[in-house]
Amino acid sequence: MTRRPALAALGAAVLTGSAAIAWASLIERNLFTLRHHELPVLAPGSSPVRVLHLSDLHLVPGQDRKVGWVRDLARLEPDLVVNTGDNLAHLQAVPTALSAMAPLLERPGVFVLGSNDYFGPHLKNPALYLTRHHRKGLGRGPELPTQDLIDGFTSAGWRDLTHRRERLEVAGRAFELLGVDDPHLERDRYDLVAGPADPSADLAIGVTHAPYQRTLNAMTADGAGLVLAGHTHGGQLCIPGDGALVTNCDLDTGRVSGVSRWWPGAGSAPSSQAPGAAAWLHVCAGLGTSPYAPVRLACRPEAALLTLTAR
Repeated sequence: MTRRPALAALGAAVLTGSAAIAWASLIERNLFTLRHHELPVLAPGSSPVRVLHLSDLHLVPGQDRKVGWVRDLARLEPDLVVNTGDNLAHLQAVPTALSAMAPLLERPGVFVLGSNDYFGPHLKNPALYLTRHHRKGLGRGPELPTQDLIDGFTSAGWRDLTHRRERLEVAGRAFELLGVDDPHLERDRYDLVAGPADPSADLAIGVTHAPYQRTLNAMTADGAGLVLAGHTHGGQLCIPGDGALVTNCDLDTGRVSGVSRWWPGAGSAPSSQAPGAAAWLHVCAGLGTSPYAPVRLACRPEAALLTLTAR
């Protein structure tokens, strides 16, 4: 008699867990969604500017549904496309990535690279993400044809922001954009782009793949009013109603995805305590997963349309 309630509880837990895994692996990871955010970062009286933020597609050949969904985003006619990396997840994925981006490559765009644009995924114990050893094995996967991806983007006119500052006219506004190589791989060299934001620009935008605090601090200290990043997958496996367990970097889970505020030293304070001069930070939860962890729970794959408005 005493064993039956315990067995029933165990059976219910197994069924619930199995249902959650099935949902996360078969359904939610394919529920692509477009987020909308308004960010008051332009001078008073400015007309809105629309920025499409894409990140972490982790493409492999044959992902036709994802490719078609990304291609369809061109109907939004964004003024600027920002791609924050991790486009690839397979040695043969560059043509797939360029096909997905093809209609968007006709729009003004900029990009930086992530670790999975350099190295292919490999089998890894997912429990490591819950420990300080979450970077173990990083950079040990097969080398990907990174230059082919770069050439495909730049030949269409997109600007490579890897350790570069670029000035772009976007919808009649002068934007200064600066970027770094992937901080998760410790390839970032902010000293190569360091310096105060151009005072003649309407807005300075920092672009990075992984939102490590050192990068966010440096960009905002130099006057970036907006910083865009990816990498976190929004936590990927979240507790419904409670949020992400990890960010896969040193960013706090409260800023794992979506819009928040950042200023130098913000890592020890919540976004709600932001000073008036704090920058806006958008972390995109991205559209893909590693082929070795094809699940998303309480964290739908996403792209984001950011409408930049007057302060």
